[in-house]
Formats: sequence, C-alpha cells, structure tokens
Amino acid sequence: MLKVKDTLRATVHLGFDGRVFKAYHGPDAAKRFENEVRVLRHLEARGCKFVPRLLEADPEQLKIVTTNCGARVERLDEKRVQELFAELEPFGVRHEDPDIRNVTYRFSDGRFCLIDFEFAAILPPATPA
Repeated sequence: MLKVKDTLRATVHLGFDGRVFKAYHGPDAAKRFENEVRVLRHLEARGCKFVPRLLEADPEQLKIVTTNCGARVERLDEKRVQELFAELEPFGVRHEDPDIRNVTYRFSDGRFCLIDFEFAAILPPATPA
C-alpha cells in the first residue's frame, strides 16, 4: 500500500487494487469518522457519482475503505473549484472544507471528483416557497 496522506487527523493509504483506506485519529476522531460515513451513505443514496463510494466502515477501529476517485489536482482556477463544490448542494450536502486538496481527477471518465467529507454537512430539506 502507498501512504498518500498522514496528518494529525487521518492517515490514508491507496491499495494496489485501487481501494482507499482511511484511518481517523486525533481530536474528535470518532465524530469525524461517523460524519464522513453518514455523508458518504447519504450521497450514494442520492446517486452522486463524483464522490468516493463507501465500501467498508469499522467504527471500532475508526477506519473506512472507499473507492478511488482519481489523482489529486495540483492546479485549478478558484472559480472552477467553487463550482465543483457547489455541485454537491443539489444532493443535499455542503462540503465545509472546499479546498483544492479535496479535488481529484478521474481519468476514466474525465470527471473532477470531491473527497474528504469529515466536516461536511447534510443540508435540511428545502421547503417549498
């Protein structure tokens, strides 16, 4: 496995089979784990195709396994970054960490994707006007 992220909050490995393994640690690790699991399940239930799909979640070890959404993006116009994160809102989610480090590019279909939903918020349902 290749380590792709190692911070105070999480360690992420990319498996040779393409799966992504994320372990949570540091402050509020259990809360961040639970939130990311909840948000990824919400997005999958709503058919969002530009985020990782949750494959496994282990609440005792605070680890998840997801599909891979491509390579990290190094440069992208700030306006385009904002547009990408705005695409989540019709699926009922606000990312809450809309930074380029959370954008990937999936070569298989030429799609920008979004990752890292530890701090994301599920929005309340819209009320009719």
